[in-house]
Amino acid sequence: MNFLNKVFRGDKVVWVIFMLLCLISIIEVFSAASMLTYKSGGNYWWPIREHSTNLLLGLCVVYVAHLIPYRFFKAVPLVLVPVSAGLLVWVFFKGVDVNVASRWMTIAGFSIQPSEFAKVGVIMGTALILSRMQTEDGAADGAMKWILWMTGIICGLIAPENLSTAVLLFGVVFIMMYVGRIPLKKIGRLILVLGLFVVMFGSLLLLPYKTLNSIPGLDRLTTWKARIERFFDSSDPVPAAQFKITDKNFQEVHATMAIAGSNVIGRGPGNSVERDYLPQAYSDFIFAIIIEELGLAGGAFVVLLYIILLVRAAKIARRCRGYFPAFLVMGCALMLVSQAILNMMVAVGLFPVTGQPLPLISRGGTSTIINCGYIGMILSVSYYTEKMAHAIEPAEQTEEDIPEILREN
Repeated sequence: MNFLNKVFRGDKVVWVIFMLLCLISIIEVFSAASMLTYKSGGNYWWPIREHSTNLLLGLCVVYVAHLIPYRFFKAVPLVLVPVSAGLLVWVFFKGVDVNVASRWMTIAGFSIQPSEFAKVGVIMGTALILSRMQTEDGAADGAMKWILWMTGIICGLIAPENLSTAVLLFGVVFIMMYVGRIPLKKIGRLILVLGLFVVMFGSLLLLPYKTLNSIPGLDRLTTWKARIERFFDSSDPVPAAQFKITDKNFQEVHATMAIAGSNVIGRGPGNSVERDYLPQAYSDFIFAIIIEELGLAGGAFVVLLYIILLVRAAKIARRCRGYFPAFLVMGCALMLVSQAILNMMVAVGLFPVTGQPLPLISRGGTSTIINCGYIGMILSVSYYTEKMAHAIEPAEQTEEDIPEILREN
C-alpha cells in the first residue's frame, strides 16, 4: 500500500476514475473501430494499437504532471496562449481539412489540433488572472477585462472552424469567472451582451444558403444552419418518416437506432450493430455505442464517473490554501465534464450534432493527451495541497487561507 501511495500520488478517487475511463475506452474503441479496420485492409489490431499508444502517452503525461508542484503551472499560460493563438492563425489558412473543417496541422509527421492546446492555455490563464487579481471584496476591476480579451481572441480564432469548441470554452471560462468572484453586475452585463450575439447569430442563420455560402471566411455557416434546422425540425407528424435515413441525418438516426437496440444490460461488449454504419462510432458518437453494448446501466455508470470527478474536484478545491490551485482544478474538471455532457447530449439527440469527442474515452491523439494533462493537474493540486496541510499545524490554519467562494457552509 505504501508503494502504491508513493507511485500514485494525489486523490485516489480521481486515479480510479481515470483508470476506469481508460479501460472503457480501450474496450469500446476496439469494438467501435470496425470502419477503421475495414479501411486499413482488415488489420484488426491497428486502430486499438494506435489508440492504446495514445493512452499510454497520456498516462505518462498524467504521471509527470501530477509530480510537478502546481505553482510551476503559473508560467505555462504565459507561453501557451500566444503560441496556440499563432498556431490557430496558421491552421486557419494552412490547416489540413478533416470532415470539411480545417482544424488540424502536421508537424514532423504528427497531426495536432491547436484548439486543444488553446483550451488548456485559456483555462490556466483564467485561473492565473483570477488568482492574481483577488481582493477582499472579490476579483479586481480589471480581471474580467483581461480574461475576456484573452478568451475572446482565442475563441474568435477557434469559432470559424469549430464553433462548438469555442462556445464550450467560453462557457467554462464564464463559470470560472463566477466562481472567481467577478462582480454579479459585470456578469449580468456580460449575459446581456452574449444575448445580443445569440440574436445576431440567429438572424444570420435565417439568411438563404446561397447568401451564407458567399460570406468569406465562414464556410461552416451552412453546416451550422443545416444542423440546427434538422434538430428543431418537427414538421413531419409521422414518426416513421422522422427516422427516414438520408445523407444529412445519417449519424443521428443510426445513433438513435443504437440506443433503441439496447436494454438495461445491452448487447455485450463487441456486439454492436450500428458501429458498422456510424462514421464516427469511435469518436463523436461513442456514447451511443456504449449504451448499445453496455446498456442503460453502462451508460449511467459512465455518466456517474464524470459526476464523481466534478464533485471530487470541488472537494479538492475547497482544501486549497491558495486561489490559483482552487481555480485551476475547477477549470480542468469543468472542461472535462462539460465536454462529456455535450458529447452525450448529442449522442442521445438532446443537442444538435457537434464534433466533440467524449473525454478520455473517444479515440483521439491531441485531445487524449490534453485531457490526460487536465487529470494530471488535478492530481498535482490534490497531492501538494494535502502535503501542505500535513506540514502545517492545525492551529496555524485559519479560515482566511481558504477562498470564500470555496468554503463549505
